Parts: sequence; structure tokens; C-alpha cells
Amino acid sequence: MRYIDDDLTDKKILITGGAGFIGSNLAFYFQNNHPHAKVTVLDIFRSEETFSNGNLKSFGHFKNLLGFRGEVRQGDINDKMLIERLKSEGYDYIFHEAAISDTTVLDQAIMIQTNVNAFKALLDVAQSCHASMIYASSAATYGNAPSPQTVGKEAPENVYGFSKLMMDNIAYESMKTQNVIGLRYFNVYGGHEYFKNSTASMVLQFGLQILKGNAPKLFEGSDKILRDFIYIEDVIQTNVKAMANVESGVYNVGTGKPRSFQDIADTLQKELGVDYGNEYIKNPYTAYQTFTQADIESTKTKLGYEPAFTLELGIASYIEEIKRVYESEVK
Repeated sequence: MRYIDDDLTDKKILITGGAGFIGSNLAFYFQNNHPHAKVTVLDIFRSEETFSNGNLKSFGHFKNLLGFRGEVRQGDINDKMLIERLKSEGYDYIFHEAAISDTTVLDQAIMIQTNVNAFKALLDVAQSCHASMIYASSAATYGNAPSPQTVGKEAPENVYGFSKLMMDNIAYESMKTQNVIGLRYFNVYGGHEYFKNSTASMVLQFGLQILKGNAPKLFEGSDKILRDFIYIEDVIQTNVKAMANVESGVYNVGTGKPRSFQDIADTLQKELGVDYGNEYIKNPYTAYQTFTQADIESTKTKLGYEPAFTLELGIASYIEEIKRVYESEVK
């Protein structure tokens, strides 16, 4: 679906983290709906390097871009020489999706350098180009703040959430002279997330467990653990609508209707036509969000956003891709 009327002919669009989950979906949105835009994907791409927690340092994967016809570049947003080159390339829009997004990473220095310092450098790029900056913030800024989570009432509980809040603080200052929009994603699921490995959504993880013939493995009390799950198409909708001349600010990106992890498992089994029951395990995390619900009133009124996918519709739309991933990557 096309979300703006402008055909974007010859508009130059940069997508950082463009080989990742949300970035690659954005790249294909523009290719399919605005084929005359000039889209450049920038990504560090994955290597075998890991953090102290054992997880990969980068989830960008070439397979997420198979069929993409725009320009693809490898580069690290921490590279000062790269930043200087970008300033001269004349972008009209910058979608900043690159980040360390693993909430379990404990390496604070690299988290702040990559998520905060590099963001400031990219804001300088946007200002040099007179480009609109649309960037990924996160619901992790809220921690266990009371629901519905509202912009201005943050309480991050890990360094990832803290880094995203510091990004927002820098953005607010830049909004005085630039067009800058931050999008606080809640629990996103959908195509192109497989290469996030263990940080992929539980929609995918439960789906793959079921396709293997196993009961989905849930934490005890999962019927009472509620999250605001949002399908990737609605995330793309908000990003694209943020391109219009709307008021700079930070906006929540969710559905406003929290659902349980039990709902996910039940809906997946229904869609796949099986009933393997459920396996319940103890929750090993001491810091854990038990209830998230996005306050999306300003997102609706100022960006013109309206959630199009319920959890059931999102899973139904995703199910064939989950099967494809199982057949091509897992089986």
C-alpha cells in the first residue's frame, strides 16, 4: 500500500541499517511504491564478531535485500570519514535504523558510541543536506513505566533503553533548526526478522517451534504478560507518513491494544491448523516488561497514522513467510 501521494521522483533517500529488519522493509517499500526515488542502503552487515553476551554484533544480512535494485553500501556509522562523505551526497530523507538493538547487551561504551554519538553525527549529516531525519527510537525508553506509555514519562531499565532516550534528548535540541521525527517502536514482528536470531519476535520464534512439531515454549503466566505487538506494515506506514511536513517530535509506534504472549501462541496454532498444547518455563529475567501499551493519540493526530493490523490479521499476513523461513533456513 502507498502511504503518501508524492511520487518522490529523483528524491535521494538514505536508509542506515538497511540490511536489517525494518530498514530492508523500508527499502522494498520505496522500490515497490516509489520506483523513481533514489534509495541508498547503508549497513555494516553481519560478521562473526559477538558481544560479551555471545550475540552477534550485527544482524544485517544480504538475504534481506535479495531483489533490491537500489544502491547498497557497506559502512559503519561510527566511521568519521564515512560521515564526512555522506554530508556531500545531498540526501532529501534519512531513515536511521542502524543501532545496537539487542536489549541484553551490557557493553555500555559501545552501546552509547553506536546509538548516541553516531546519531549526533548523522543529525549533522541531515543538517548539511537539509534532509528530514526519521529515526528509530524505542519503547525500551519506558522500562516498567505505567501503561499506557506516554512520551515524556520514561524510566529505562537497561543501557539500550537509556541510549535511545539520550538519542531523543539530542533530537529535541536539533528539532529547533531541523525536521526530525523519532519513532518509538513497540514490539515489532514481520518479514525479514529471521536474521535477528534470538532477538527476533516471539511470533517468529513460536511459529518455528510449532512448525518443528513442538509445543510453543512460554514463560509461566504468559496469559498475563501483555505487550503492544505491531506488525511491520504498520511500522512502515508510520515511517513513510513521517516524511510529510508534520511537526517534529517523538511519537509512539504501536497499536494501543496490548495482547498476551499466550494470544500469539494460540493464534499461530490456529493458523497452522495444529494443537500441540503449550510448554511453560520459569522467566529467568529479573528486569522484564510485563505490560506495554502505546499511547498513540499524537501519532494518529499528527502523523495521520491508523493501525491497520490486529494481532490476528498480522499473524495471518505473516504466516506464509514464517513457513518459507522454516523451509529455507531452518528445516
